[in-house]
Amino acid sequence: MNFRKVALCLVALFLLAVCASAQTRKPLTNDDIVNMTKQGFEPELIVKAIETSETNFDVSAQALLDLKAAGVSEPAMEAMLSASANRPSAAQDAAQGTISPSSSNACNPAKGCLLREGLEVPLKFAAAISSKTAAIGDPVELVLDEDLKVEGSVLIPKGSHAHATVSNAKKAGMMGKGGEINVQLNYLIAGDNRVRLRGTQGREGDNKTGATVALTVLFGPIGLIKHGKDIDIPVGAALTAYVDEDVWLPPVAAPGAN
Repeated sequence: MNFRKVALCLVALFLLAVCASAQTRKPLTNDDIVNMTKQGFEPELIVKAIETSETNFDVSAQALLDLKAAGVSEPAMEAMLSASANRPSAAQDAAQGTISPSSSNACNPAKGCLLREGLEVPLKFAAAISSKTAAIGDPVELVLDEDLKVEGSVLIPKGSHAHATVSNAKKAGMMGKGGEINVQLNYLIAGDNRVRLRGTQGREGDNKTGATVALTVLFGPIGLIKHGKDIDIPVGAALTAYVDEDVWLPPVAAPGAN
């Protein structure tokens, strides 16, 4: 009888240890998958790890290209896409009582604070680009124009860099044809995280795998300077982007905080 009690106690202690470990375990990220691949883990084992772990993957088009270049297998990337697609949305969190349905944003001690899909992201150009000299694939230098806050907490500080590329560029041509320049938004860098961006407030299309739909932003006349028939976008020109999916982020520590 005493042995039975001891055995039950040991089992209970083991379960408590497992629960504590699960609560402190960090979600798997792209870097974890790349490291596992470089260490020679079999694709099947990596897929299993993804399926049985909490995850926080960046599955934007550029991130997938980076993963492929790093040698990550297609089955592993498919598992990452599936995990991201199945991640609870803000609506599910609200239904489960994690956040208040009436709140536009919310903070949670365990998760951090929520940036909701569709939230405006004020950006500005950190370097000038022109339809006369730009080429498809050129990087576009953008920075956050003001702190992104949720309930007073700064999640992404002003000056953080955003990743974008030129998706279309044409010089001014014959017959009075003006120049063209388009930019594809990808993500905003938030510490070790990447917040996927899009160029319109509403979604345009629905990718079943959860990857970002490639969207092109066609700039209007505001913020542009036309030299002849080419289009120049000057330093400091404003561009509003939008958060492409719900994402939880930890608040940024205030300067001087311990």
